[in-house]
Amino acid sequence: MVSRSFGRDKRLLTSRHFSAVFDSPIGKAPGRSVLLLARDNGLDHPRLGLVIGKKSVKLAVERNRLKRIIRDSFRLHQQMLAGLDIVVVARKGLGDLDNPELHQQFVKLWKRLARNRPRAEAAAESPAPPVSDA
Repeated sequence: MVSRSFGRDKRLLTSRHFSAVFDSPIGKAPGRSVLLLARDNGLDHPRLGLVIGKKSVKLAVERNRLKRIIRDSFRLHQQMLAGLDIVVVARKGLGDLDNPELHQQFVKLWKRLARNRPRAEAAAESPAPPVSDA
């Protein structure tokens, strides 16, 4: 059974981890007032990073509420996101959504991210293009 905790190992902690996702995302899931970027991490569990600035959500109370809801939604859906580093980037208007609406939006985003994920098995099975020595 997969652990549904959200410990230190499930978080993006350093700027190097964030930069890796920002520089070369393999998956994107835009939503209403939010953008999810994802990259393979080579681990058996997903990791989450949050970028919620003062410019996009003014009040600290709202930023903290958003973080709490996003982390909880991630914690509940992490089994379908195994092997990904995910960065959630908040935009203006995200703080205006109420809690059930946020949960519903993130459930859709997690599913979209998992569905659009390129499969490693599919890439390994596809034949290499023929090499011509012209």
